[in-house]
Amino acid sequence: MKSWLVATILAISALTVAPTASAATPDWSGLDARHYVAPIPAPGTLLEVVALNPQLSVQGAASAYRILYATVDQHYSPALSTAAVFVPRGQAPDGGWPTIAWAHGTVGLGDDCTPSAQPRSDRDDEYLSHWLDQGYAVVGSDYAGLGTPGLMSYLNGVATAHSVVDSVIAMHHMDLPLSPKWAIVGQSQGGGAAVNSARWATEFSRGTGLDYRGVVATGTPFNVERIVERAGPYMALPPNLGPAASSYTGYILAGVREARPDLDIDSVLTPAGLDAVNEAETLCKPQLDAHLAGMTPTGYFRAPLDTLPGVDAALDAYLSTPTSGYDRPIFLGVGLLDRDVPPNMTQQLADQLRANGQDVTLKVYPDEDHSGTVLASVPDSTPFLAAAFGGS
Repeated sequence: MKSWLVATILAISALTVAPTASAATPDWSGLDARHYVAPIPAPGTLLEVVALNPQLSVQGAASAYRILYATVDQHYSPALSTAAVFVPRGQAPDGGWPTIAWAHGTVGLGDDCTPSAQPRSDRDDEYLSHWLDQGYAVVGSDYAGLGTPGLMSYLNGVATAHSVVDSVIAMHHMDLPLSPKWAIVGQSQGGGAAVNSARWATEFSRGTGLDYRGVVATGTPFNVERIVERAGPYMALPPNLGPAASSYTGYILAGVREARPDLDIDSVLTPAGLDAVNEAETLCKPQLDAHLAGMTPTGYFRAPLDTLPGVDAALDAYLSTPTSGYDRPIFLGVGLLDRDVPPNMTQQLADQLRANGQDVTLKVYPDEDHSGTVLASVPDSTPFLAAAFGGS
């Protein structure tokens, strides 16, 4: 089996946030939008603001909110998303706080997994608090379908970009002293979301007066579509793969199935595979891992996925990350001990971006793993963003 194929399978096995306990009962902070039925206005419209339960905030925030806003989903239809908003301590500078849009990693597809309705991990608390301490306001989209009607479109770059960009637009309708300048930061699944959002940031925010400045992404998956296109009952797998690989296979297949029902993905699934995809629509990551213990990705399929007409093009559109068309600088951080998203994936992304004339900074951390790279990158990403915000 080719080394890049093994690496990509390993990448699918852990596109996750920092380890946390099993998802607790969600706390909606008085804003439960799971069954919202009213007409949805234009993307970026702010619909509701509540104070975030202090237990769900981060240490660096002077105040925190939960918001509901309009966006666009994977079907290019009006949709809703929620987000957490964190405001720095102290007095806003002249012109207002610049903004960072935080793109979260994998939590699952079910409403109980919604990040703004769950406590932050210790790592994310420290990381987001760092940016607040630097004088940035932070908005963290949950992505459309997490805690709102519909299914979150897992690893769908364009759909996620709409959720991220529209969260920034909506935040700027709050009664907060905010600068029009903003940037994107993300890790793991969120690293991919951040890079994809960066590609569309200026276009999706055009006419709003916002000024997109750049992106920081760590543990970034790339070319995941290649392995998914080759999935089937006979694909070779590396040893000791563990339950995470099956969980992420389920999340990807559930997302693609919902976005592209015309592909008839169920027709190539085994009964166990069909059950796993159905469970992936509701179970958070720890629960799905437990449910799929002993299963491997091959167990999903009774026939190769690429026997479905048009599936390769559909997966490319759903999963691929553009390597050209960026109008602001890109920071990629990668740990050489990363066994979740193999380092060569980020390095390949950087190489292809550079080959297309994009402005890329790649920082390599030889002694860091997937999660450790987040905080290890701070000494490099902090001046990177400061320069991006200060440029013309």
